[in-house]
Amino acid sequence: MHTNRSVTRSVSIRATPEAVLDLVGDAQALPRWAPGFARSVRAAGEHWAVETSAGEALVDVRVSREHGTVDIVSVEQPTRGVFTRVLANGEGCEYLFTQFFPASAGEADVRAQVEVVDGELETVRRLAER
Repeated sequence: MHTNRSVTRSVSIRATPEAVLDLVGDAQALPRWAPGFARSVRAAGEHWAVETSAGEALVDVRVSREHGTVDIVSVEQPTRGVFTRVLANGEGCEYLFTQFFPASAGEADVRAQVEVVDGELETVRRLAER
């Protein structure tokens, strides 16, 4: 059975898990912390229309405060997206971010995307710690 490559990155944040969930669980905040993905966001019925560099994408932002998860997934392909979790860590929290890559993704593409994600995680940290 084949599985695609996945990469999980994390960042320690000196803020409450609730504060981080408020930020990353708000679809309208995506352009603030993930501008490489979301140039703009607008409500589109039960979904969110995200203007990306590749055009418009319909996504669902699935938030479970009980489990500390925020998943941002494609409406057309629900297995494509990012799967994130906020965990209490001492007086702050840890934000974990997992992304799956198709088999066709080359090493350079994965490295480039990881650099983007690292920048986004740093932005989440900076915004949440304000």
